[in-house]
This record gives sequence, structure tokens and C-alpha cells, in this order.
Amino acid sequence: MINKSYAKWVVPSAALLAAGIGVYGLSSCQKAKAGNAADKPLNIVYIMTDDHTAQMMSCYDTRYAHTPNLDRIARDGVRFTNSFVANSLSGPSRACMLTGKHSHTNGFTDNTLCEEFDNTQPTFPKYLQKAGYQTAAFGKWHLHSLPTGFDRWEVVPDQGDYYNPDFIVESGDTVQVHGYLTDIITDKSLNWLENERDKEKPFCLLIHHKAIHRNWMPDTAHLALYEDKTFPLPSNFYDDYEGRPAAAAQEMSIDKDMDLLYDLKIYSPDRDSRLKERYESYVNRMDPEQRAAWDAFYTPIVEEFDSLKLTGKALAEWKYQRYMRDYLKVVKSLDDNVGRVLDYLEKNDLLDNTLVVYTSDQGFYMGEHGWFDKRFMYEESFHTPLIMRLPAGFDRRGDIEEMVQNIDYAPTFLDIAGVEIPKDIQGVSLLPLLKGEHPDDWRDALYYHFHEYPAEHAVKRHYGVSDLKHKLIHFYNDIDEWELYDLTADPNEMHNIYGKPGTEEVTADMMQKLKKLQEQYDDPVRHQFPIK
Repeated sequence: MINKSYAKWVVPSAALLAAGIGVYGLSSCQKAKAGNAADKPLNIVYIMTDDHTAQMMSCYDTRYAHTPNLDRIARDGVRFTNSFVANSLSGPSRACMLTGKHSHTNGFTDNTLCEEFDNTQPTFPKYLQKAGYQTAAFGKWHLHSLPTGFDRWEVVPDQGDYYNPDFIVESGDTVQVHGYLTDIITDKSLNWLENERDKEKPFCLLIHHKAIHRNWMPDTAHLALYEDKTFPLPSNFYDDYEGRPAAAAQEMSIDKDMDLLYDLKIYSPDRDSRLKERYESYVNRMDPEQRAAWDAFYTPIVEEFDSLKLTGKALAEWKYQRYMRDYLKVVKSLDDNVGRVLDYLEKNDLLDNTLVVYTSDQGFYMGEHGWFDKRFMYEESFHTPLIMRLPAGFDRRGDIEEMVQNIDYAPTFLDIAGVEIPKDIQGVSLLPLLKGEHPDDWRDALYYHFHEYPAEHAVKRHYGVSDLKHKLIHFYNDIDEWELYDLTADPNEMHNIYGKPGTEEVTADMMQKLKKLQEQYDDPVRHQFPIK
């Protein structure tokens, strides 16, 4: 049964096929036998985007996006319907993925510049290297320290630029590359596959995109897309946050906080002369041809906006429509480039021996609660898409409904490569699920902890637990507020029932689950707020 919290996102899939695949032996020399496939190690292609939410993938939700290449991955493999993150923030999420450990354990808890990922610590690419794998990473890194554990890498500084971006290369130099970033990251990845790697060895390739991160600058080739489409407002777009003071305190409202200039490209040189330098800093990387196409598209939009003189709800809803259109245009480039990777693997007879994974560093709000951005443990940002195209010999197809988390990726990659999973990794391998098994002892709840406050968007620090039926959250630091949600009756998380009559039993049960997970993961916050 699909988690009802996501029933609005998830479209029906074909019935699951019979799950048995025979014995899948993983030997000490990292050899994997997959049915009738050749006896050789499996490759891994791990594609991760930034802020791509499940609502905006047509294999999860058909209301908004059309993503045929992402759908190819889900169609030829599996779709996880209950996939979540441990900390809904870019850098920390990447650290969780690399280490298989929660933020308080891997040491990278937030995106502030005082945090730097300890790149000397063990990561799954380092373990794969020791096992004979070639490893490479191209694209976004966002960990404030340089990549380690890779035979080849090129990453963008900080968030990166959509147009004619800089790349930090292995020498430590920064070089500018002409083009659109999503295309360039794919170019570099495919070039490594074709021309740079040793084709006699197994590989693990990380393709990490800036897309679809703010400020959603589309490729000039896609500027006209979605302009004839009007998107329905989420039912809780005008959320009043009653009974939820932490939700009321945020600064990520489309209405109040989405910037006309930065986010929505609304700039008039006559009206906004004092903002010229700021606007030019966003578009000055474009070459003359790119800039001409950009100005030709956005100038009429700015003129129309000026003529409308919108205020109040009309302005908020206009901003929402522009946000949705620009976001989906960036998705289009991303989906096209995923298709390029799949086509290369197929053309070069690599699909049967390669695990292809697609996910995002977290989910994102597309107007739900009136928001953009992420950070909260509420469903839209706690949940993250996860689809996998499986190698030959894996007969599993369709939906996997067990609860999984981004700390599970590292042990999964090690397990599928036949590498022993270190005992200090906190995630669990998903390989049994990919083989069609349903372990009786699979987790029944997930732990979450968001650490970054005070900071951009003003989301309070909080931790919590979810078991798919209920969610318990504690906001702490400069606030002391508990929230409890019935995810079946209230999937949009509008009604905080913590402390309400009749919730005593479920509250006690969720408190014990929270206590158990805090102890299991040794989160020091439990000493500050002990649960009896």
C-alpha cells in the first residue's frame, strides 16, 4: 500500500513482477553474479540533482511535469515510494550520502561557511577505490572542501552558475567552460566514460547537477516552454500556520520572500536603475547571443508585469506561476541530459552491467504551505525521489514501499560491489529490496535532524521521527514546540494534534520511537532534551 501522504503524487504502476532472481553471490574479490549476466563487477552511475522534488517527476506525479527519460529509469527498474532524507539541506544531504551517516556523526550539519566537510573521513568512493573500482565525480559538490576518493573529478565552486560556469579542476585551478551547466556536467561525465577510464575495470560515476536549484535559470533553448500553461494552486497555498509557530516563523514564502529580481528575473533598467549592478551580477556570465535571447524573452514579461500593477493575492499567484514555469524549464534540460546518459550506456552495452540511480539531495516545496525551498521535516522536503534502473539478473520491477533514507545509499553501493559494509555506517543496504525481498526486521521509523539556524530562510532547528502513519517533531534552540501529525487523516500536515485529547497513546509510542533512534544513532541532542 502506498503511503497516503504521497497518494497525491504517486501514479499507479504496473503490478510488481515476481521478485526471485536466484542466488546473488557477492564474493570477496568483488565479483557479482546476476542471473545469466557475465561474472564481473557491477558498475554504478549515481545521478543526483539539487532540489528536484517528486511532484515534478511524471513517474511520481502527472499533474505538472513530463520527464520521459526519468520515467525510463523507473519503468525499467524500481521506484521507491517512501524515500526520505536525514537532513533536508544540500551540503549535509551530500555528506550523509557519501558517508552513510547522519549529520551529527559525519560532522557536516549545515551549509554555513563555518562548516567544512572533513574530506579525510571514510566515504563509499574510497572503499570502492580500494576494491579496484575507478571513481569519478562531475558537477556540484558544495561541501566547502575538495573531493577525495575519486580518480577523476571536476566540481563547481559553491552552488555553481547555470551559464558559462567555472569548474575547480584537480590541480586546484578554476577554469571557465562555455555553455549551459547541465549540458556541460553531462559532457564531462560522458567524456570520462568514453575516453578517460580504463574499460577493463568497474567504475562508479557520480553525476551531480546544480539543477534544479534556485534561481531556476533555463537554457535559452527552453525559454518558451510552459508559457501557455496555468498551474493549479496547492490547496494549502494560503496556509495560516495556525497551531504551528515554527512554520509561521520561516522566511521562504512565495508571497513575501520570493525575490522579483533574483528569482523571477523581473528587472527594468528604467524603473530599477539602482538595481542594475545586482541584476547584471546574475546574467553577466552570458555571451552576447545568450544574453540577447534572454532579454528578448524576459523583456515582454517585465513590461506585462509593470502594466498589471499587481498586489495582494494576485501578486502572490502571479509569482507562483512564474516560479513553476521556470522550474519546469530547468527540469526539461535535466531530463534531456539523463536521456543522453541512458543512451550512451545502452549504445555501449553497459546497461546490463550497471546500476543507474537517480535521486535529489532532498525534496522541495512547489507552493505547498505557500512556500519554496526545503529544510522542514514536512513531507514535501523530507521526501525525496529515488528511482533505480537495475542490472541484468534483477527481476524486481515497480514500487518499493519500505522506508529508505539517503544514509542507505553508501552501504547499498558497497554491497552491490561486494565490499564489506563497515560497522560504523548507520544506513542499511537496499540490496535485499532490489532482490525482491521484504525483510521482517526492516526499519519501522526514520529519524530526521535539521541543524541550520539562525540562517537563510529562518527555519528553526528541529528533529523528529516518522513511521508513515504519524510524525512527531520537536522544534528547539530558541523555541520549544512539539508537533504531531496523523499522516493518514492529514497528509498535508495542516493540523498539529500534539497535546490534543485522545492522542496520548500515539504520542507515547512516537516518543519511544524517537528515543530509540536517537540512542541508536547516538545523537547528542538527546542529552539536552531527554525523553523518559
